[in-house]
Amino acid sequence: MGSGSGAAGHSGSLRKVITVRHAVAIYASSVLGAGILVIPGLAARAAGPGSLVAWALLSLASYPFAFTFSSLSARKPESGGIYSFAKEAFGHGASAMTAWLFVVWVVLGAPAITLAAGTYLAYAFPVSGPGVFVVAAGILVLAYGVNLWGIRLSGRVQLAIVSAMVAIISLAVVASSPGIRVSNFSPLFPDGLVSVGVASALIVWSYLGYENVSNIAEEFKDPKKDFGRSVSISVILIGVLYLAVAFTVVGTGSYRAGGGVTPFAEMMSSVFGSYGGVAVSILAVVIIFSTVNAYTAGMGRVVYAAAVDGNLPGFLAKVDPKSGVPRRALLALFVMIMLSLTIYYLFHVDIQSAFLATSGAAVLTYVVGSAAGIKLLREGRARKVLPWVSLLISVAILPFIGPLLAASVPVAVLGFLYGRARAR
Repeated sequence: MGSGSGAAGHSGSLRKVITVRHAVAIYASSVLGAGILVIPGLAARAAGPGSLVAWALLSLASYPFAFTFSSLSARKPESGGIYSFAKEAFGHGASAMTAWLFVVWVVLGAPAITLAAGTYLAYAFPVSGPGVFVVAAGILVLAYGVNLWGIRLSGRVQLAIVSAMVAIISLAVVASSPGIRVSNFSPLFPDGLVSVGVASALIVWSYLGYENVSNIAEEFKDPKKDFGRSVSISVILIGVLYLAVAFTVVGTGSYRAGGGVTPFAEMMSSVFGSYGGVAVSILAVVIIFSTVNAYTAGMGRVVYAAAVDGNLPGFLAKVDPKSGVPRRALLALFVMIMLSLTIYYLFHVDIQSAFLATSGAAVLTYVVGSAAGIKLLREGRARKVLPWVSLLISVAILPFIGPLLAASVPVAVLGFLYGRARAR
């Protein structure tokens, strides 16, 4: 019995309200987050114009991930995404491990992303160090408040925000294009080909998120038709936006200022003056709220599904009968995330380390999801080949995470052992 149907029998059922446009909005807001604001500059600092090669490669590599997860979801729509795939393919040990990794992912990642928003706001406004954390906390409170109202409101919010985000980013790229100089693209590989690998490791963060829509597969109106369409539209839209921004950042040389952390703000300020800095600061808050809003919806469903199966405390396995929302799961995540944000503040954890630690949990989860795709997807050449591609890409990325994998590997092992013990 699927996790969604299991829960329906005793605690209400999730509503089928998501269409293609809402799925594209959630895909875009899951993937287009802090990455588009920060990563193009950091990647360019690492590899110069050669970073554009890395962006192109990662844009192509993102399709196997999106295809694998959407094919698994269309095959058997369930709340929980990769968690549900792991359970079907490998049993309780793997599914419990995946659920625990998802919790690490969101508990480490949500504070890091919202702190990036606060840092951008401090670029144009007199926001102090503690003020950055207040901004981060405010974004988290708002995102969880929106989701507690239900997935329909969340989908509408995502659609409006993503539409505005695409329009503003397109405007910024077009307005900055006169500042592009051919000389900024030479030499193509100033630090050799190895630097492209370093840039790729940074850029991976920008493409995490394609699994998120799988977490809410049970709430699609027509998953078999809508998943494929939403994946194709999203991969093209996101790839074009990232490449356009990266090309403009390199072409204008804006990554050379501010240590490469705020190239988008530098780019906008050079065109629009101080008003550009204010605009991009507000844009950063909107984009990152959109990202957190999308992940709130998806990760809440993962916790709900794991609780139904006993891989997390059973009191979390309840859907509110009026709103159709797993409120207890959402509230539990909110408490842990706010605790994590407090620890970041008290111990002065830097954003880059938090991003890399989060990537460790995310890539390990992708390894499990890709392996599940290899086992479960048997029909059609693409379904047989692309899960292998996504698995190889995931394994190749892991060494670049380095020692920060220590934040995820012990939790994964404990989750696996917990699941196995429960199964016995």
